[in-house]
Amino acid sequence: MMDGNFSPSAFLSGVLLITTVLSPSAAFLEPYDLLYDNAVQAFYNNDYDNVVFFMEGALSSYSEVRRSKVRCRLRCQDQHLMDETFSDLRFFDVVLRRAACMNTCIEEKLGYQSLHKVSEDVVQDFQRRIPYNYLQLAYQKLKQPDKAAAAAHTYFQANPEHVEMGQNLEQYKDLQGVKEAHFVDREARPHQYSFTAGVRLYDKGDYEGAISLFEEALEEYYKADVECRALCQGPQRFEGHDHLRYHYSLHELISDHYTQALHCEHECVRDLATRPGRLSPMENYLPLHYDYLQFAYYQVDMLEEALQCALTYLLFHEGDEFMMDNVDYYRELLGHVGEPQERAAWYLRRHKQELELLLIGSKTMGVAFTEGNYWGSTGGRDDSSRIPSGTDGWMEYVPISEKKNFTTDVSQQPKEGGPLVYDTVRLVQNSMALNGSQRVLLDNVISEEECSELRDLAHAVTLAGDGYRGKMSPHTPNEKFEGATVLKTLQYGYEGRVPMRSARLFYDVSERARHVIESYFLLNTTLHFSYTHLVCRTAITGQQDHRNDLSHPIHADNCLLDPEANECWKEPPAYTYRDYSALLYLNGDFEGGEFIFTEMDAKTVTASVKPKCGRMVGFSSGGENPHGVKAVTSGQRCAVALWFTLDPLFRELERLQADEVIQALDTQSMWGQGLSINPKDEL
Repeated sequence: MMDGNFSPSAFLSGVLLITTVLSPSAAFLEPYDLLYDNAVQAFYNNDYDNVVFFMEGALSSYSEVRRSKVRCRLRCQDQHLMDETFSDLRFFDVVLRRAACMNTCIEEKLGYQSLHKVSEDVVQDFQRRIPYNYLQLAYQKLKQPDKAAAAAHTYFQANPEHVEMGQNLEQYKDLQGVKEAHFVDREARPHQYSFTAGVRLYDKGDYEGAISLFEEALEEYYKADVECRALCQGPQRFEGHDHLRYHYSLHELISDHYTQALHCEHECVRDLATRPGRLSPMENYLPLHYDYLQFAYYQVDMLEEALQCALTYLLFHEGDEFMMDNVDYYRELLGHVGEPQERAAWYLRRHKQELELLLIGSKTMGVAFTEGNYWGSTGGRDDSSRIPSGTDGWMEYVPISEKKNFTTDVSQQPKEGGPLVYDTVRLVQNSMALNGSQRVLLDNVISEEECSELRDLAHAVTLAGDGYRGKMSPHTPNEKFEGATVLKTLQYGYEGRVPMRSARLFYDVSERARHVIESYFLLNTTLHFSYTHLVCRTAITGQQDHRNDLSHPIHADNCLLDPEANECWKEPPAYTYRDYSALLYLNGDFEGGEFIFTEMDAKTVTASVKPKCGRMVGFSSGGENPHGVKAVTSGQRCAVALWFTLDPLFRELERLQADEVIQALDTQSMWGQGLSINPKDEL
């Protein structure tokens, strides 16, 4: 039975949903953003039956829209082929026929396409698997723990930094009636699922089973690649263009479109090699299938297949020494040269440049088969000395502790306890008290008056999305983020939009923080600014009920946190040059917003810090200090965020410009040389 929030309109909508989503012959599909909105509204009305009903429908609709677009675009592409040589008119004829074909096909399956135009925010929610967060809570309320566990597991796969969800999963494991089989990833990508399963069997020595799964993974990979590229054929986003003033010629418009489409296709290789919730793709992902297969085939005496896979691997890594040795060994046994897999050769011819970007540092992945590896003194095979590739199936990055040529490795320099430089600064907790290493909590770094002045400055100069690539809500849709840099505040001071005294205070306070961190951690070299940001995050009214997300997910500042592997990979796009971090708080009159340190599992909290005026937390930026921010549920939380580097090559450019401005201010003789200072400012 539905509860008191049940309505006839919801029932009728549900009937329509069943006939559209579940019926394969239906002519119209309910838009998934509408279903999603209905589910969210039901959630806030505590109508959990309808949450499940509409959210499951939204997920089905989302999948069907994607499948229909792929099928239609591939069908129309095959029906209207581009000739190798043709005139402009022939080109436009094919383009228009394809477009008409796709529009007709898609509308036959989905209904009017205008109904399925969805905002970017909703698309991102589905990509981040937000619907499963709602589902796990709804199933929990409906006392269906098996389905709640599946939804929670699905969400957590793409959001491993979500502390509360990790705790929920631990609780589900202890519930009666919940089995390990219930923890399934409902959004698992077939090619990645088969590959992972193949690695597990390979590691157990079940080579026949591994071969079957690796071959299946390859089939699914090539299929997924075709589908990804088909999805790139739709309308493109032209960032930076104002279409109301877009007056380029037809050929320029077409060129822009295909440039965007090519960029989209270029990203398919990266996308297929990237796990949900991860920023970086797995290096050597596609070739690794053939590396596994060549040895697995050898183990079951299928040398023809082993040779073919080894040769295929060499298509990706020409001249790889170890794999060349393997090929020579197979050829000697078989007595012929062999050929690589034609499908892979065709794929590489078309997409070599895209793949080369992911084939980083993988020249040593293959393992040589030498005479000594296979033959003992008695002439029989001796597999015991065979060294497997050693991969866990996902990461080939070298752990941080094994990497060389780093400018500094702060985890190997756990010194602290130096002077605090300023008389007013008070040590509250050191690393031991904060249950970690290279951590410190300080009070009275700035005064109440300075906090108040910096908050006023923030209200005047910060812009929504500044420092977050223009995204107003970069980490959670329930909070608004606003920021400003030191240079921007100084520019505002020159323009008379804020008091120059306040702009300079921001600069001076950040310098004060740098001196304290440099001194306390006993660094024997200069600490340079990497980025300085005055930032406020504000709880959005009406969106705080039932929140269980974080204001800022658990992360590390100079490496990519991988909770499952219990590692932090010091690889781009992480800011690998950052060495120390600090947060100087300007207020404490808000709810939530505690700063937390965790273990590398991103869920075990080791220390919690309640912000207040003048309090500063400082720490080394590596994987030894995963951290995040709990949800701000009421009010506004403001702070000066600082990141430092020991490498002068990575100094903040804006900071260097700000230094020049401050130097000009301090040099009286330069004031008359073009510095436009508002005479009303109190300098």
